Amino acid sequence: YRQILGVLFKYGFDEFAAGLKIEQYLEVSLQTLFKREPKKSVEKLTRPERVRRVLEELGPTFIKLGQILSTRPDLIPYDFINELAKLQDNVPSFPFEEVCQVVEAELGGPLESLFQSFERQPLAAASIGQVHRALLFTGDEVVVKVQRPGIKELIETDLEIMLHLASLMERHLEEFEVQRPTRIVVVFARTIEKEINYQLEANNIERFARQFLEDQTVYIPKVYRGLSTKKVITLEYVQGIKSSQLEMLRQGDYDLKLIAARGAVFIMQQIFVHGFFHADPHPGNIFILPGNIICFLDFGMMGRISVKEREDFADLVMQVARRNEKKVVDAILKITYQRDDLDRSTLENDIDELVERYVGLPLKDLEVGPIMQQLLDLVYRHKLNLKPNFYLLVKATGTIESLGSALDPDFEIIAHTEPFIAKIQKERFRPGRIMNEVLESGTELVHLLREIPSGLRDVLSLTRQGKIKIEFEHRGLEKLYAHIEQATNRIAFAIVLAAQIIGSSLIVLADLPPKWNEIPVIGLAGFLLAGVMGFWLLIS
Repeated sequence: YRQILGVLFKYGFDEFAAGLKIEQYLEVSLQTLFKREPKKSVEKLTRPERVRRVLEELGPTFIKLGQILSTRPDLIPYDFINELAKLQDNVPSFPFEEVCQVVEAELGGPLESLFQSFERQPLAAASIGQVHRALLFTGDEVVVKVQRPGIKELIETDLEIMLHLASLMERHLEEFEVQRPTRIVVVFARTIEKEINYQLEANNIERFARQFLEDQTVYIPKVYRGLSTKKVITLEYVQGIKSSQLEMLRQGDYDLKLIAARGAVFIMQQIFVHGFFHADPHPGNIFILPGNIICFLDFGMMGRISVKEREDFADLVMQVARRNEKKVVDAILKITYQRDDLDRSTLENDIDELVERYVGLPLKDLEVGPIMQQLLDLVYRHKLNLKPNFYLLVKATGTIESLGSALDPDFEIIAHTEPFIAKIQKERFRPGRIMNEVLESGTELVHLLREIPSGLRDVLSLTRQGKIKIEFEHRGLEKLYAHIEQATNRIAFAIVLAAQIIGSSLIVLADLPPKWNEIPVIGLAGFLLAGVMGFWLLIS
């Protein structure tokens, strides 16, 4: 706690820290713990920049929190998204001796019996683990990702502190009532719990590989299940060129336009055909192999989207391409949770202004990524909550579009998206599917009609027994509580004041020594104190 509060003070969040009323947990005043440091350089930074610096200084768990939040505009304001996206794992590697201990404990044998060779120097180090190259006795080249010793316990401790601070933020700071920080911590806890379980990543890789088993334009690294556990995962070593290394691709006679087109088709298949997609397809996670083959890496963050959600997203993309603002609003409302006081007319006007910017532009000049980001900004401003999977989806399509444009200046992602949207629209009106939906709806209706009488009987029975309970959740009463507490304090103060005046009067009448000018000193002091107290009460 002291470390966290020290960093908050350093970056000018001292008032925020004081507002949490955390002193009662520290048993020491904040002023005695921390000295205000000069903040000349800090004052030049924006609030999102200062938040990013705070997370960087607080270490691995907080950095990972920022990285995950950078993909979730439904949880934090949009102006923080771009800043948190700059967060990178910048942590030192841990010693090779600890690597050996983790691998041997997890795989049940000495390193020499498991691998023909194992490089001491890691290929890369991140907040949760690090990667080493190795060679199996079969001659297969592999990479072994090893989890940091004690990282699970560290994350659990950090999460406990985060959850407590989040609860204090909700309790004492009104500005965080909308964001609900405790919900953010819960979402983060679920996400990082999956990320520190390498067996789940192995499952993702194998499912992804099955989806594209027949596709010769895609390559997915092999998982070595016998050498993989929750803390260690062994994968096939893939040697290729990063998709961002354009000059190397040109020198290798790769077809950049073909790669851009294949990448777009690949991501659209993941989203619209399989509903299971790579949620972090940045250039560092995409390698290009000989033959213009695309290879995806790092399957820790995956997105899932249902058939209904795919259709809703297809509607949104299609209406944006057609520049139909009313239909765009309808599509947005399908993929968001709305409040009761939504001002639809204002939302339509804002969408109309957005659409007008792109009227008359040729299809090749329309960039889906920036348009979607502007739509997300509108969604946030109107306090709509987008369903979480759609943020990952928008992020994935935007990243692929940026990469495609870098590879091919004439790249048009909408042109690659249209066939998939048309297929979804066609599938929606297929007679067989319509018949199945009618039958399913009819079956559900029959079940509902059967359940209604018994349900009503149960309600009437509970009513007769007086066992029906109605729960109320009161919100926004903090100010009322504060006023009531203030009023009761004043009443108690007034009673004490009255007792002070009466007591002093009795002492004066009793004529008790010592005296000053024939007036008992104790009674006089009581009157003076009562006067100060009365004046204080009058001011308050």
